[in-house]
Formats: sequence, structure tokens, C-alpha cells
Amino acid sequence: MAAPLRIALLTYATKLRGSVVHTLELATALTELGHSVCVYALDKDGQGFDRTIPAAVQLVPAQPPPTGLTSDQATDALIRQRIQEFVDYFLASPETYDIYHAQDCIGANALGQLRQQGRVANVVRTVHHIEDYTSIYLRQCQDQSIREPDLCLCVSDRWQIALRDEYAIAAPRVLNGVDLKRFSPTLSGQEDALKARYGLTGSPIFLTVGGIEPRKNSIRLLAAFAQVLTTHPRAQLVIAGGATLFDYEPYRQQFFALAEILDQQQGPLIGKSVILPGVIPDDDLPTLYRAADVFCFPSTKEGWGLVVLEAIASGLPVITADQPPFTEFLNADHALLVNPESVDAIAAAMVAGLDAGATSRLVRHSQAVLPNYTWQKSASLHLDHYRTLI
Repeated sequence: MAAPLRIALLTYATKLRGSVVHTLELATALTELGHSVCVYALDKDGQGFDRTIPAAVQLVPAQPPPTGLTSDQATDALIRQRIQEFVDYFLASPETYDIYHAQDCIGANALGQLRQQGRVANVVRTVHHIEDYTSIYLRQCQDQSIREPDLCLCVSDRWQIALRDEYAIAAPRVLNGVDLKRFSPTLSGQEDALKARYGLTGSPIFLTVGGIEPRKNSIRLLAAFAQVLTTHPRAQLVIAGGATLFDYEPYRQQFFALAEILDQQQGPLIGKSVILPGVIPDDDLPTLYRAADVFCFPSTKEGWGLVVLEAIASGLPVITADQPPFTEFLNADHALLVNPESVDAIAAAMVAGLDAGATSRLVRHSQAVLPNYTWQKSASLHLDHYRTLI
């Protein structure tokens, strides 16, 4: 039997977003396979993760962002600062590992600098998706984080093809997974209490997870929901989450401007028909899925869409975009696939998602997808690539 590995996993935040969840679940699965794993995470509020894992965790202090700059200047400066915070932390630490693996461009650029200084032996980077940055610095930062590692991994065919075509990199594909012990249709008895806590008094309840962002298609989803309200006036749309490194304030302003226009037509939306609870405590998330009737995720760009698997595991009918990466693991038997650029198509799917017979078939068929995506399979694939690199 091969000797256990010492593995450092780097992630840019302690707030649970897709790549952060991927990091924690991978760390857990690798640890359960007998390897020594430490998660290094930038921690800006000193609170750490809202989840306990069996792997070791090192919280890297992240200082407040710079002030007195324009929005674009502030973002560039913040990324430089976050990279340097990782670099400084590792230079001050005596710990060494067999594998150094970053899940984002911040960690990968930090590891690249540390490798140049002889502090780390290798750099592994998982590319969850490629952003279309307008900032020259951010484009360079992203390109370096993809071109310079010793090994690039990816989580979907879509981004595997993009890495091949845009970077001439053959990136092995590793899996995402879903924890079926955590996410299931089985009621916990906490659903009514959670609904009361978050003001979920309507019916039906549409849920999306990821906050208000351009790639989450939040504005079109809001416009589609406004159409649904004309026939289902008691409906509610819950937009959970929203912790992010980047400033999407201009897009958020457009979202709330549309909400104000719709208010004039249909009455107050925000806080009544549209619920914005912000970042959801980790323990609440499985219950929130079960409290919903339909999961809506017409995202225009995703690395994979972990929340889609979570919703399926929770027994929800799913609406998502009729494009990769979703169509890599879902078809029309599994989900309501829509043109994400069509408000009318999203609205029609939201109404269709309320038909008991149709959604029962979707939920039943979609369960067959889940065994293909486990964190144990993902960990095993990672280990194969780690050992090849070593």
C-alpha cells in the first residue's frame, strides 16, 4: 500500500461558496482515506468556517481591504494583498507537504511565488471556471494561475475544453460530489421553525443559492418571478447566499432598480415576495432546501453547480440552464432545462415546476445521477494525479 500523503489545500475564503465547499469536502474525503490534510483559508473576520471537518485547518489572517481607491483599483489591490497574505503566512510556517493544491487564482499565485523562493515543492491548481475580467491585472493573475502550476485539474468537460483551446493545457477532470447524509428529502422537523425564522410564509417557495451576481442571472430570475406572481400571488423567491470576493454593486443596483419598478406594478417585493436572507448558516442549508418547492438556477456560467446536486439530493425539481456544464450530467428527464437568456422561458419553467405529476417524474429520474458524483470518487481521482505528479 502506498504511503499516506501530506496535502495542503488552499482556499480564498471561509464563507461557503462552491470552490470553498469543494475544498472542505475534498479535505474530508482525503482524510477519511488516511491522508494528512490541512486546509489553509484566508479568514477576514476571525470566525473561521461555519463547519467542522476532520482535517486540520489553518486560518490565514486577512486584513481589511485598502481604502480610498476606485472600485477597479480596490479589487486589484485586494487580490495583491490576499496573495501576499498567503505568501507571508507560509514563509513564517515550518510545515511542509507532499502536495500544495490551490482551488483559485489567489492561492495558486501565492504558491507560484513560494515555489520560486524554494518554499514549496509543487503547485496544483483546480480551475473551476475562467472569468472574463476587464482588469488587466486580474486577467494576468488568472492566466498565471493557470499556466504556471505543475498540474491543472478541472471539474467539467466545458472547462477542460476551454483549457485545451485557450491555454493548450491538458487538464485532467476530477469530480464534484454531494454528501447524501447531509442533503436528503427526509424531513428533520426543523422546516417550520426555519420558515418562521426567515419569513417564508408564502406558497409556493422558489429557492436559489448564490446571491445576486451577473453569472447567477439574478435580474432575469427576478423578472421571471414577477411573471409568476401574476398567477401565483402568494409565491416567494428566496435568494440565499452572496458572500463573494468581488464587488457586484453595479449589478445589484440594477437588480434593486428593477425591483422598484416591479413594486409599482405589483406592490412591495423585497422582504415580502422576494426574501434575501444573505449568507445562510451551514446547518440551515439542508433544511432550507427541504422548505422549498422548486430550485431555480438559470446561471449563465458555472464551474459545475454544486448547489444543483444538493437540490436534487434534497428531492427538489430543478430548473437550470440548457448548456454546459449542467447538460454534462443532466438531461430533460432530470431537470427543466431553459434558455438562461429568456425571461419568458425561465418563468414558464417556474410554473411547470409546480405540476405535481411532471415534477415527481423529474425528481425520481434525477436521483439516478447522484451515485455518479461522490466525494470519495473525487478524492481517489485526486490521489491518482497527486501520485503521478510526485
